[in-house]
Amino acid sequence: MGQTNQGKANPMEYMEGMERIDSDILDKVMAARDSYQPTRYTAQDVKKALQADRRGMEDFAALLSPAAEPYLEDMAREAQRETRKHFGNSVYLFTPIYISNFCENHCVYCGFNCHNRIHRRKLGQEEIEMEMDAIAKTGLEEILILTGESRQQSDVGYIGEACKIARKYFKMVGIEVYPMDTGGYRYLKGCGADYVTVFQETYSPDAYGQLHLKGQKRCFPYRFHAQERALLGGMRGVAFAALLGLSDFRLDAFSTGMHAYFIQRKYPSAEISFSCPRLCPVAGLPEEGASGAAPKWEAMEEVAERGLFQVMCAYRLFMPFAGITISTRERAQFRNHVVGMAATKISAGVSTGVGKHSEKVGGQGDSQFEIADKRNVHEIVAAIKGHGLQPVMNDYVYL
Repeated sequence: MGQTNQGKANPMEYMEGMERIDSDILDKVMAARDSYQPTRYTAQDVKKALQADRRGMEDFAALLSPAAEPYLEDMAREAQRETRKHFGNSVYLFTPIYISNFCENHCVYCGFNCHNRIHRRKLGQEEIEMEMDAIAKTGLEEILILTGESRQQSDVGYIGEACKIARKYFKMVGIEVYPMDTGGYRYLKGCGADYVTVFQETYSPDAYGQLHLKGQKRCFPYRFHAQERALLGGMRGVAFAALLGLSDFRLDAFSTGMHAYFIQRKYPSAEISFSCPRLCPVAGLPEEGASGAAPKWEAMEEVAERGLFQVMCAYRLFMPFAGITISTRERAQFRNHVVGMAATKISAGVSTGVGKHSEKVGGQGDSQFEIADKRNVHEIVAAIKGHGLQPVMNDYVYL
């Protein structure tokens, strides 16, 4: 295993036992990122991209550039046109369920960080069923299962049993857990999982190494190839995201788009989607100067809502068939604004803590991050209908 000058594991080298696949997509994405210079694009480049019938990589790059900021209303109109053309007036609903918050990684920005002072909790199978039963009674038919990234506390068998329980209550089951080998994803597919979400967090290797100090998550390429391994394991869909604010958000959004684009070209039948999270406050971080405290880094800057909206519109115009999810990290008003325009999927009745959906589950685990939109499913449905859109609980039927 490689070492950096600081003595830490090299984030670009694999750790022992990690599966390596034959893929050139990482090289392609890194080459595209290295060549992207957002400030070199002009208003003329943006206008050309907006007028294009089919938008390529250069159009996508222009739409993410500072030159596109004055054309955000034009981008919004075009994005809404593409959304309506491919998704109609449908808005899909789901909720996440956190079944464990134990984690073995030291990610300096995350509430589940192994050094953070939070109440850790792992649900048993009966408790998972209580939680899922409570969620299903709200009318939701899609669920996203999450854990902290601890293979010891949440092994593949434990996650698989959660997927089997979820299949009893929901028509669509997603997982957002630690990256796995192809065999792990194949097993979870057999347990009932439909799609996999993985946040690369940042596509800057330098920033990635500064932010991920310990654990298997420190390995950049193993995490990067997770979506491809999931597809090789038989998953129907994969979702991509950078946590905007950890590094230059334009470069990270561009890299996310290129990652999804190259995967789509290699696996044309895969269902591709984007999540669009921004960095937000978390609880339990160590005090400054304490062991494991977050180091200083220059790239962490807040991304304004306007910048996030530009990213979402650029995703829609570049990959019009892709789903786009808007996070509860965002205000209710902002989420109302983007659904049906660029976003096609919205979470409802969300808690990022463990065991917080059912009153029957005692001893709750602390949350991963603070949410801004605390509306329940009924309130989200009413808001969607109020905008002339159609809330959809499920669009997939197994025969």
